[in-house]
Amino acid sequence: MARAAVPGRLRGRLIWRVARLVERREETPTARTLLFQVPGWPGHLAGQHIDIRLTAADGYSTQRSYSLAAPPDEDRVELTVQQVPDGEVSPYLTQVLGIGDPVEIRGPVGGWFVWRPTATEPVLLVAGGSGIVPLMAMVRARQAAGSRIPFRLIYSVRTPQEIYYAAELRRGAPGLDVTYLYTRVAPEEVTRPPGRISVYDVNTHGWPAEFEPTCYVCGPTGFVETVADILVALGHDPRRIKTERFGPTGG
Repeated sequence: MARAAVPGRLRGRLIWRVARLVERREETPTARTLLFQVPGWPGHLAGQHIDIRLTAADGYSTQRSYSLAAPPDEDRVELTVQQVPDGEVSPYLTQVLGIGDPVEIRGPVGGWFVWRPTATEPVLLVAGGSGIVPLMAMVRARQAAGSRIPFRLIYSVRTPQEIYYAAELRRGAPGLDVTYLYTRVAPEEVTRPPGRISVYDVNTHGWPAEFEPTCYVCGPTGFVETVADILVALGHDPRRIKTERFGPTGG
């Protein structure tokens, strides 16, 4: 997921490292998961992001920020990149970059929108579209740590074909409850008509406020603001509502 950088980091001075693509997987017709090997990678927390820099032969360079899609795996980092029409970086990453090709990576960045396996409170994850990426890192970190903390995920997408990590989410995990909301086209077996996320959806599929969950909301700006307002209206402590939003970045 492309995103805007946020202040704060958990480690020392950030440096650029050379990363090489070692694996590519298709998530949707327009999104790819990319696995990079990054020698000297210092590790990261679920919810953090990195910067990627591309430099052309003539010296022109450009960079974008992308959420990390999985917990650390030694010197490997995983991203899921949505191709942005007429973008500068995402079409190269999703369509041109080949196995073994290098890019420059800097990170990890961000210290607020993170989940630690030592946490003890229930977790509500609310994703809009590609906003699932950092939240999936939290789901995977929970599983990798053998955590028993209950997670609920509300995932809003336009159509079933646009679900990221579909097979993995179908397999599920103990203590993980997943609800899909469709905004354009829903499967025939789904009784909820397509539409935007509502108070009813969050109240029905989220945690009651009295459980004092930590809520992570990620997606387009309008989606994030709507969900955050709903959570507050339902009585959730604003200090327990953590948000990340994304918008046009040039891709």
